[in-house]
Amino acid sequence: MFYYLEGTITHQEPSITVVDCGGVGYLCHVTTMTQANLHLGQKSRLYTHLHVREDAMELYGFADIEERNTFLLLVGISGVGMKVGLSILSTVTPERFAMAVLNDDERALTAAPGVGKKLAQRIILELKDKMKGKLKDTISADAYQPGAVLAGSNALDEARMALQVLGYSASEATAALRGFDPAAMNVEDMIRAALKTLSK
Repeated sequence: MFYYLEGTITHQEPSITVVDCGGVGYLCHVTTMTQANLHLGQKSRLYTHLHVREDAMELYGFADIEERNTFLLLVGISGVGMKVGLSILSTVTPERFAMAVLNDDERALTAAPGVGKKLAQRIILELKDKMKGKLKDTISADAYQPGAVLAGSNALDEARMALQVLGYSASEATAALRGFDPAAMNVEDMIRAALKTLSK
């Protein structure tokens, strides 16, 4: 229903920001990462997700598309509610989250309040399976070997998969990474540089 809100930040409290858009104040639940970039009186844009329940409608706001896409992936997993999704993205950036999934890094996820070991394992399992399917679209079926890239054998493929976790298509991710040298850049640096290209 709402793709984004653009207006003046008029109120803030922990995990909540109010955006005034044409005289209407929209209350948005936000991550600490997003809130750190917002300031009272500042004109800002928040990419949004409207969560409709029987007894309420709640609006969630994110500083960029990557954070919103990662949130939607998270809350699509059984056992991950809205609060847990915000908690995880208040602890790790979307880029760091994608790397945690790729590297089976449970500790990065359990650092978030409300996330135990079993839930972290479920998140990694479900999202890694999705990434395996996406990876088949980027390389030939003959060349594809389950687990080979996930084991870290090719930094460019890891970066490409991470970008796809963040919501970009295989072709967009491949184009954004073109020309990168894995010998000169680590995976996270490649992801950050590609995101800058994709945001232009």
